[in-house]
Amino acid sequence: MNLKIYSLSSKSDILKFIKCQWNFYKDDKYFVPPLIADRLKLLDVHKNPFYKHSLIELFIAESDGEIVGRIAAIINENHNVTHSDKVGFFGFFESIDNPEVSNALLDKASDWLKERGYDTIRGPVNPSMNDEIGLLIDGYDYIPQIMMPYNPKYYESLIEAAGFVKAKDLYAFLVNYEMYSSEKLMRVQKIVRERYKVSVRAVNFKNKKQFLKDVEDVKEIYNRAWVPNWGFVKWTEDEFNALASDLKQVADPELCVIAEINNKPVGFAIALPNINQALQYNKNGSLVGAIWHLLTKKKKINWLRIAALGVLPEYQKSGIDSILYYEIGERGTKAGMIWGEASWILEDNVMMVRGMTQTMSAKLYKTYRIYEKKLSV
Repeated sequence: MNLKIYSLSSKSDILKFIKCQWNFYKDDKYFVPPLIADRLKLLDVHKNPFYKHSLIELFIAESDGEIVGRIAAIINENHNVTHSDKVGFFGFFESIDNPEVSNALLDKASDWLKERGYDTIRGPVNPSMNDEIGLLIDGYDYIPQIMMPYNPKYYESLIEAAGFVKAKDLYAFLVNYEMYSSEKLMRVQKIVRERYKVSVRAVNFKNKKQFLKDVEDVKEIYNRAWVPNWGFVKWTEDEFNALASDLKQVADPELCVIAEINNKPVGFAIALPNINQALQYNKNGSLVGAIWHLLTKKKKINWLRIAALGVLPEYQKSGIDSILYYEIGERGTKAGMIWGEASWILEDNVMMVRGMTQTMSAKLYKTYRIYEKKLSV
């Protein structure tokens, strides 16, 4: 192939980087076009607070004037400080089904990181562990849930052919009312609720002052609850506030709940309607089109994604998670949701996997994989 790989920097280049994604999903009925405006914001090194402590370099591969692949090389300084390592990342990977292209792209990202002193490359992350992460390796017969990735099946073989090996698998569980409303869950959550005098309320979206306090409480619980997790990096205040602002536009307040004991927040759960069920019709990724499809196809949305759940460490073995599962299930069903996805969950997070399979009777239906490769020095 007459292959050329070059880096991008200008706004028009970044737009090319975003729009070329469509090239790799022609006639794929499960592909949900991203919102171009959202992708521009995600990759904007001046506006996205992630880049206050991180770097990103975008690359495109061309052959005879045609874009045949893309990749990003990413440095997350907060990750390296947290984990005391020299791990760099790759993300936003797309390629035609040709190892020459994928190898060249992955080598380009690897070399960029190696030149800066990094000894391992890991991914895909787009662009951090707090965003869309992982390569789908099982469960292709569904459109992706909101903020979850999707990719062609052949990407797995391309990445492994480039010498990458599994670092960690991430699970997505499928659940509906009949699954979760087991006698066990009903009994356990009731006992825990009475024993600890737990109350549950929705995040207050209407009162700005209370909303900001709720956001701060959720951030505190999240950052403390997820500390032991592999690859975890605490949200900065700016990052979390930006996320809260974005989610506020699509979230149903009744599906974002906080558990309290004596008026003290001890746990939370955030579930989001899967707006991808409407956005899959927005073929060109425009903002105007997205608004139109969300308004006209709202009734088509009958899935939700349990996107985040956390309980303070001192209460993690008390069963408060069962109350949060129950609340999301009841509230989701009342909102007309038939199916739910709990994602993502680390394969070795024994407590969460057990909660899904035993307490919620959920079914493992998708697996995502994070790959890594050692870089020769």
